[in-house]
Amino acid sequence: MEWINDLLWGHGIAHSILLLAVVIALGIQLGKIKIFGISLGVTLVLFVGIFLGHFGFSIDAEVLHFIKEFGLILFVFSVGMQVGPGFFSSFKQGGITLNLLACGIVLLGAVTTLVIHYITGTPMATMVGVMSGAVTNTPGLGAAQQAFTDLFGHTDDTIALGYAVAYPLGVVGIILSMLLVRYIFRVNLQKETERICQEENKQIQGATAISLVVKNPAIFNKNIIQLSELLKHREFVISRIMHHDTHKVSIASGATVLQEDDKIFVITTEKDAETIKTFVGQEVGMDRKQWIPAESKLISRRILVTKPELNGKRLGELQLRNLHGVNITRINRSGVDLVAMRGLNLQIGDKLTVVGSEPAIAKVEEILGNSMKRLNEPNLITIFIGIALGVFLGSIPIMFPGIPQPVKLGLAGGPLIVAILISRFGYKYKLITYTTQSANLMLREVGIALFLACVGIGAGGGFVDTIVNKGGFTWIGYGFAITTIPLLLIGFVGRYFFKLNYFSLMGLMAGSMTDPPALAYSNTTAGNDAPAVSYATVYPITMFLRVLVAQVLILFFYA
Repeated sequence: MEWINDLLWGHGIAHSILLLAVVIALGIQLGKIKIFGISLGVTLVLFVGIFLGHFGFSIDAEVLHFIKEFGLILFVFSVGMQVGPGFFSSFKQGGITLNLLACGIVLLGAVTTLVIHYITGTPMATMVGVMSGAVTNTPGLGAAQQAFTDLFGHTDDTIALGYAVAYPLGVVGIILSMLLVRYIFRVNLQKETERICQEENKQIQGATAISLVVKNPAIFNKNIIQLSELLKHREFVISRIMHHDTHKVSIASGATVLQEDDKIFVITTEKDAETIKTFVGQEVGMDRKQWIPAESKLISRRILVTKPELNGKRLGELQLRNLHGVNITRINRSGVDLVAMRGLNLQIGDKLTVVGSEPAIAKVEEILGNSMKRLNEPNLITIFIGIALGVFLGSIPIMFPGIPQPVKLGLAGGPLIVAILISRFGYKYKLITYTTQSANLMLREVGIALFLACVGIGAGGGFVDTIVNKGGFTWIGYGFAITTIPLLLIGFVGRYFFKLNYFSLMGLMAGSMTDPPALAYSNTTAGNDAPAVSYATVYPITMFLRVLVAQVLILFFYA
């Protein structure tokens, strides 16, 4: 029976894999249990690891360190790939206000941490762990541990312990803050819903279709290329034309000449629609079916871009209209319809709305790929190129005035930044950044599960002693303060001064803490997508700042 003893208590590969598998499986299963409608999810893996670590289960230190860091890299890289496309666009329009308020929450959390550190004398490493748990941000925990390890060659167990004791009440504190803001401002949920509906009706859509009659003498006998020159600063595509003399529908090409009373079917943006209506003539009420009459051989179909060689190419370079007599009217990317301008760069996974004859569309399908099977295949080259570049970037020492030790972005910050940049700009360098949501989620969850399991097993030996003899109970109070004070202050500012809708404010508060349970509560309360939209708007910059702040605090106080 010696083999059982080695398997359970040894330090071999089989023992390490078995222990990690048990910790992760138990943690994920227990994380599904809801208390008052709230579950901790994958975070329970950390607590199961602490529990088993307390009873003497361990993994060789080198193996544990490697698996923990590799899991962290997989997690933050997947997060970066997910949030990257929306990272830069989140600063546009109303997103600026939401992101500034979210940044305020992050910075106030750091200030609260500093104040508690100076008042109580609690070591900064411990306080950064408490802060990461209080704001329910695991990448911040990983960044702090990695920065500490870079400085001293070993980690500080109180970072993980502070995270563990502060996390549960951190989730509760976020929801309590939402309820308190609602109570203070006497929010009427029905009125907030009506307000959201009014705002949604005013929102600009990505692409809209209009039918127009040519009435402007300035464009009589001009072709569509000449019209495009006259309106070169507007986004629009003329898909089909119904000639006044024959009443027949045909696909519009660049050479198609416009005559008085011709009718055209135009795809444009909401903001440009009024200008185009005024310039061309007037709008007419025509059903889309009228643009594809029964006797016509024209059909409309959505085709997927799946050929790698098309990634980053401009739509105009394919010359689909000139060579095959089809029109591309819209491009759907990540659920958003874009006007199919010639200068638009294609990306793998784009869905093109193509209008033309059956044979022509079949030919276009061959050119674009249209293979769902190919989309489902993982693009591992981009992932590992990104990880390699991220590790390289994270290892570059950066000198700052007043800090004698060079600062590094580390294995958390480097891959996160590279992933954000690759997901946004990778197509320009022929890197295929498309991945299915399920594939990204799988990579992310495997990474975070490995990381949390290793952190828990490593910290488990001293957990009880820390809670009982080293003031661990007070950390819970510190964490609650770090959670609630910034949320209540910014919640008050957002509601009183910026007049934010309460549902949007809930999403902002949940997103600034990168907390899915709080988002789930917000969605249930709202019954609409407003919290999720705000959450997604502030999530990218918040995630980046949480990682950065955790590292800066460690480096500033210990370097």
